[in-house]
Amino acid sequence: MNGLHLSLLAQADSGNSVLWTFLIYMVGVFVIAGLSNRLLQNRNFLSEYFLGSRGLGVWAFALTLAATSSSGGSFMGFPSKIYTHGWSLGLWIGSYMVVPICVMGLLGKRINEVARTAQAITIPDVLRDRFRSVAFGLISVSLIVFFMTFNLIAQFKGGSTILKTLLGPIDAFTSSAASLPDWISALCSQGNEYLVCLVVFGVAVIVYTTYGGFHAVVWTDVMQGVVMVIGVVIMLPLAINQAGSVAATDKGAGLEQVTRAMAKMVPPRKGTATITAAKAGDDVTIPSGSWIFQGTGDDQRLFKIKNRYDITATESRIEDAEIWEIVTPTDIQQVRKRLEAGSERSDVTGKVSLELGELKDYAYGAKPEQAGSYVTGPGPHRESVDGFLPLSLAISFFFMWAISGTGQPSNMVRLMAFKDTVTLRRSIFTVAMYYSTIYFPLVIIFCCARVLMPGMESEPDRIMPQMAVELTQNIGMGWLAGLLIAAPFAAVMSTVDSFLLMISSALVRDIYQRNINPEAEEKKIKTLSYVITMVAGLGALLGAMNPPEFLQDIIVYTGSGLAACFLAAVVYSLYWPRSNAQGCIAAMLSGFAAHLSMYLIGFLNGNGFTPYKLFNMDPIIVGLATSFVVGFAVTLLTPPPPRDLVEKYFHEPS
Repeated sequence: MNGLHLSLLAQADSGNSVLWTFLIYMVGVFVIAGLSNRLLQNRNFLSEYFLGSRGLGVWAFALTLAATSSSGGSFMGFPSKIYTHGWSLGLWIGSYMVVPICVMGLLGKRINEVARTAQAITIPDVLRDRFRSVAFGLISVSLIVFFMTFNLIAQFKGGSTILKTLLGPIDAFTSSAASLPDWISALCSQGNEYLVCLVVFGVAVIVYTTYGGFHAVVWTDVMQGVVMVIGVVIMLPLAINQAGSVAATDKGAGLEQVTRAMAKMVPPRKGTATITAAKAGDDVTIPSGSWIFQGTGDDQRLFKIKNRYDITATESRIEDAEIWEIVTPTDIQQVRKRLEAGSERSDVTGKVSLELGELKDYAYGAKPEQAGSYVTGPGPHRESVDGFLPLSLAISFFFMWAISGTGQPSNMVRLMAFKDTVTLRRSIFTVAMYYSTIYFPLVIIFCCARVLMPGMESEPDRIMPQMAVELTQNIGMGWLAGLLIAAPFAAVMSTVDSFLLMISSALVRDIYQRNINPEAEEKKIKTLSYVITMVAGLGALLGAMNPPEFLQDIIVYTGSGLAACFLAAVVYSLYWPRSNAQGCIAAMLSGFAAHLSMYLIGFLNGNGFTPYKLFNMDPIIVGLATSFVVGFAVTLLTPPPPRDLVEKYFHEPS
């Protein structure tokens, strides 16, 4: 009992330290926003606010592009997939190493040239002016707003989840959250603590993005990029050392021990149960993530209860409660040790009883002959008997990440802002090194998390911040969790601010100024830009009150969808003089339709948000192939573009 008391005190102290770290970090963000706002004075507002006057140097350009790509998916979605599927995610992440070469090498110089020639500020600007097509610009705006809105909701969820983990041990926070009126609590499906964190995160990122514009985004991205690297560099040795100690045997050390332990693991079973109070008439609160042992001796089983449940005298049993069963003996032993040390959530053994319903094994990875699925391909999978990454899917995934990164309008607009070609060449190397420093260690860290913290399958999006807390508390430096948690928080913020500006610029520049009021005064443009940025952020905040279940699935959908829409159209526009508006519009819409159809088929087949995989390939392959083929065919079947347009964008001035 004394050990548990000391552990709780340590968590509280750590929480206070983390709060101070967070406050210092946010002060830095707002200082940058204030300084950036001063740059908006006495300059062309639109060019400065949305593009930083096209004057970014190597470090600013490289780190803002890298940090924007390192989103909540990188620091929360990837870790959750690594935790649940093991080493096979190394291939997935490895593909991301070629993103800077594809994005900056394929598109960088040319899109910068075309944007300067057209005096474009946004990607719809580029496409509209390249073909003098108002329709092309409007279609581009619509698709950007559609996909970015989905992604913003996922990112807001990520930021709120991080803050919830960060502030959870602080009594003042939990008591304030619990005191919210019922009508406010009813607005959010994720609980009061999540709601408070959502509002704090949302207001902070909306205000600094609205106030500071592009320069605020760029320079906070630089700061956030540095924070991400520091966080990963600190976590890597701690994770290897601590997980290696937990898995220690007489052979090997560190990472070898972790790999040996993962090779023995069996994925947990998922199912439902009826929960009843052990004593009739008792009121029992079962926190989310609670553990319960059932049985004795060699027959003892361990279950994790996913959600919070309240048993009362009037409602004495909970039916169809979601549970996970831990079946690996070493995992069960590790959970018991963590409960004894007070580092795990509530143990409700003896307070309630379980009447088990159907429990389902993983389709791949649970059988004895599939031992080692966490350390070999294709990795465990709940539904697919082929595993997580069979060969054809692994190949398409490899290309998916490289290509989807290339096709992102948020990356393309960064390419419009660098100063010169020397900056571009140096930035390719800088970004590649940055990605290598970030992503490969993430695979190792969260394979270690698989050994250190069993049972996180029930809430995988929390694995990154929870791992940061775990590692620092184990070495008696709980205050350090603030810095480590700042890494995923920085990743989420750097993506949110970029996407907010993308939506705002699309609506203000491409809808209002280009189509509704071309003669609008700069003061009116400025006011409208602020308002739209704020409204877009508030809309995402409201959407995140009842967010989708899986953060990474939404990010994959939006990333691959944008690439299927934009990559072919942009490549044809930049490099093919024969390309015309009809062909590029057809490429964009057919890519969108093909990609969306894969998800609709998956949904109609009862797979939820899991897409149908034609020939066992990722949907982006279908979307891109359709987009390039249809765009090419329609271009050849329609008249060529006017000669003056070709000369403007493809001939050197005499």
